[in-house]
Amino acid sequence: MKLKSLQWTSMIYAILGLVAGVFYREYTKWNDFDGQTLLKGLHTHILVLGFMFFLLVLILGKLFEVHKAKSFKGWFWVYNIGFLLTLATMVARGIGQVKGLELPGLSHAAGMGHTILGAGLIWLLILLGKRIKE
Repeated sequence: MKLKSLQWTSMIYAILGLVAGVFYREYTKWNDFDGQTLLKGLHTHILVLGFMFFLLVLILGKLFEVHKAKSFKGWFWVYNIGFLLTLATMVARGIGQVKGLELPGLSHAAGMGHTILGAGLIWLLILLGKRIKE
């Protein structure tokens, strides 16, 4: 995988994070909603765990060539799948909160997303440790 892919991933998450912030503000306004919703935290989650995180991985790639590790591409897809699943459950639950809907089963999907995301974080630390030893 090339460093350019990490830069593009970071940029896509930056745009998505900004769009999520606008969506939260406008969607709650359109629906005359002023209570608590997970949509509020979506903006921050995407900017930190997507945009800033992949900028950090880009720096690790430049410094330690972590992107050249054998299983880096697998890590990249696992992390993104876990992250996107987590975000999807936040969006679904947030929209449900605004609309006053109960959405059973989302807790299991959110838990799965968080588990995959956590595994991705640990995997990255292992890859980094191997690259530092080399």
